[in-house]
Amino acid sequence: MADSNPKDFSDTLNKEGARMEVDARSQGDTPDALGFKTFLGGGAGADPPLVDITVDDAYRMDYPRRGKAVIINNRTFHPTTQMGERSGTEVDADNLYAQLGKLGFDVTRYDNLRAKEMLRVLQYAAREDHKDADCFVAAMLSHGEEGEIYGVDKAIAIDELTSPFKGTNCLSLVGKPKIFIIQACRGTDLDHGVDKADSDEGAPVDEVDAVSVQRVPVEADFLMCYSVVKGYFSWRNSSKGSWFIQCLCRALELFSGKLEFTRLLTRVNKMVAYEFESNAVKQYMTRKKQIPCISSMLTKDLYLSAKH
Repeated sequence: MADSNPKDFSDTLNKEGARMEVDARSQGDTPDALGFKTFLGGGAGADPPLVDITVDDAYRMDYPRRGKAVIINNRTFHPTTQMGERSGTEVDADNLYAQLGKLGFDVTRYDNLRAKEMLRVLQYAAREDHKDADCFVAAMLSHGEEGEIYGVDKAIAIDELTSPFKGTNCLSLVGKPKIFIIQACRGTDLDHGVDKADSDEGAPVDEVDAVSVQRVPVEADFLMCYSVVKGYFSWRNSSKGSWFIQCLCRALELFSGKLEFTRLLTRVNKMVAYEFESNAVKQYMTRKKQIPCISSMLTKDLYLSAKH
């Protein structure tokens, strides 16, 4: 997919301020692929078996278009924000652009937007006609606090940015997945980690009966993918990009179309949790951990494979 070159809405800004997102170096970056090659049986390296998914179990992914994807990538901030420069964020934006393009999305990237410009971009996207599209994705890469994300000039509530896509505001996306990827801090706490013994994991999958005509909650079909849980720092490497986006892009490469999307995000959680540990200049920030957070209002299974 050819690169898109939208107008950069904001001026070049000075670099200063607090560290709401902390640079660190990963300890190990080996893909954790073995054992995840198949998801309903088969040995490592085998092709995954076909899955019989009824229309009531999964979102339709056979519309003419995969859909629109918006990437908002904020690196430099006005001195009044006291936010530092986000070195390495271009790596995140480039990798997301590439992976979303492989999945068939029409991707547009915006760099260094003010808060009002971020809202304007998303309002415009919500007003577009999505009737012939499978879904919608927005990725926002910036500094943040709990419930807020920063434009280059000030913070804006995440709820304000997602509101244009609610069922009452964006009728052409009713009943379709709306995926928001948030790479930003959600507080200032450091996750010190804890040692654990190996244990088995597993959870049942719930199935929901559906009828052909339903009233849909206005908050339904959103999927919020946060880089970190509430209250904590989100770590970023100045040369490789953030831990979360590194792992998300790797999981999209390995598992798209093979794993249901929330299960894919669980793989991302595992990658971030087990493969990364901070190695910061300041000793009190060394050997810290991070766990992403999935907040799903999806009503069906979501399989994102390449769009042909």
